[in-house]
Amino acid sequence: MSDIVDGLVDPQWATCYAPSPGIYLLSHSVGRLPTSSLEALRQGFLDPWEAGTAEPWPQWMEALQGFPRALARLLNTRPEAICPQVNVSSGLVKVLGAKRPQPERNVILFTERDFPSVGFVIEQAQKLGYRSRMLPATGDLQDPALWETALTNDVCAVLVTHAWSNTGQLAPVEEILALARARDILGIVDVAQSLGVIPIDLQQWQADVVLGSCVKWCCGGPGAGFLWLAPERFAEMEPLDVGWFSHSNPFEFDIHHFDYAADAGRFMGGTPSVMPFVLAANSVGLVNRIGIQHIRNHNLALGDRLIAGLAPGELRSPAAPAQRSGTVIVKPEDPAAVARLGEAGVAFDERAEGLRLSAHVYNTVEDIDVVLRCLRG
Repeated sequence: MSDIVDGLVDPQWATCYAPSPGIYLLSHSVGRLPTSSLEALRQGFLDPWEAGTAEPWPQWMEALQGFPRALARLLNTRPEAICPQVNVSSGLVKVLGAKRPQPERNVILFTERDFPSVGFVIEQAQKLGYRSRMLPATGDLQDPALWETALTNDVCAVLVTHAWSNTGQLAPVEEILALARARDILGIVDVAQSLGVIPIDLQQWQADVVLGSCVKWCCGGPGAGFLWLAPERFAEMEPLDVGWFSHSNPFEFDIHHFDYAADAGRFMGGTPSVMPFVLAANSVGLVNRIGIQHIRNHNLALGDRLIAGLAPGELRSPAAPAQRSGTVIVKPEDPAAVARLGEAGVAFDERAEGLRLSAHVYNTVEDIDVVLRCLRG
């Protein structure tokens, strides 16, 4: 397959994903299934279980390790810094339970724009001695100065959502993390809405914790989340939610002795799920083969085409590529446009800010033109 042309990837990459009966613009919710998923599931999970003469765990564990290896390549990091998790909120629970706050420095800073799930976790963390503080949605959350003012001496951790799901905005992650690091504040980043569509370099970010999932742009299905922990934080984080796979020697089987794993594996817990991570490893591997920058270029090219065709005032997400996520938010001036989109077979969703439209490599210029005709009537 060839490289990109005018920002668009070779259309042959679209054939690597299950076809949609219409125009699928919901990758911010659930990405399309790679066509190789069934074979990956068979080889990594079903065959060892069905055909093995002994228990399948050795083969399953090798297949499970493919997940952090694929993510490490995507994120420019080391596999041992990545621990599989069920989802973002579960990972956040473990992180907050692993580092108890001091009474005079116990605030977790986050925003009213964050996904409600993480907000629920932070509110419940008050039972562990934390306090929560939200930056209001009415503020300019893309302005680092707003964060600098809010990162006061009583803040022990800041949660930054890389891409806000309902506004199509990108947070200034690198600037916020630099401010937090200078003040010895734990920097946690949620990449659920950006992983697989926006290049992320963890060496450049220098975060403390990164949480994400593969159900959206990575097209990996639900159940394959992850927790990345900066190697210099390994020793100081002692999660309460542990199990035999959190042990430095899981096969010691001594109930009288527990020793945390030396790396991010200390967050693993008990017997892991395997199937979701086999599927997600295959999907992330496909993202790596296409190239994350190529995916982003394709997304931006189609987003630019959509934005250029909108009427004044219809765009509710940033126009500037450096400030917008993979999703374009549109508030149609014609209320009948929503019905026309449905009749044309366009898959999208709607929030208070407007319609969410997300183009992936399986979307085309023709798809965007259909959307624009529906908007115009």
